[in-house]
Amino acid sequence: MTARRSRSRSAAYAALALGLAGSLALTGCNSHSSKKSKRSSSSKSKMSSSSSSKSKKRRIIGGGAAAAGAGTASRRVPDCYPSTYKVTFSQQTGPKSHVAVKFKNSTSRDCKLYNAPLLRFNNAKDPLPLLQGTPGHLDGTRITVPAHGYAYAVIPTNTAATKGTEQKSVTIDFMGISASSVTHGPATVNFAEKRLHISVGKSKVTNWSSSIHGAQLAGGVGQ
Repeated sequence: MTARRSRSRSAAYAALALGLAGSLALTGCNSHSSKKSKRSSSSKSKMSSSSSSKSKKRRIIGGGAAAAGAGTASRRVPDCYPSTYKVTFSQQTGPKSHVAVKFKNSTSRDCKLYNAPLLRFNNAKDPLPLLQGTPGHLDGTRITVPAHGYAYAVIPTNTAATKGTEQKSVTIDFMGISASSVTHGPATVNFAEKRLHISVGKSKVTNWSSSIHGAQLAGGVGQ
């Protein structure tokens, strides 16, 4: 073999080796690019899934808040209102003499009472004064009367002046949260029609109480 042929073959082999190296490098680049593309696609998919999940959570939380607001609205307790069959009167005699005023919540839902009942006997212009506070200075009594439950107030009549004379009727209003507000009323009870003997003079009425014993203690006629 001549020197010229040897050099030609060496050059050919070198060119072939260079071409193979370039092909392998190109294959590696394409493989790396493909892997990077897959990772990018996977990352975008995860971000999209996370965003969708957060959006669903926000919708669920928002819906829960709306439901809670609706539940709060449905739990608001209405004011109680008087009627001739919901408010009754009875006279107690003896050293602890008093007139008991009883309110019955005849509905299937709780209701609220404020301060004291406003009572006008025999169509009096002004209601019976309050034993606890005055119409301009209320003590803020507020009680919730359960469904089919009761509330009580007491009018002490344990002296001649407070017992006074027998009354023919009484008009009832229920006070509101402020001194000048009235929630519902009036309702009128005719004692003669109900065959009741109720004597009230220069007396005062207690605030509403959840028990007759509590009302009697407030009126100073408790046991």
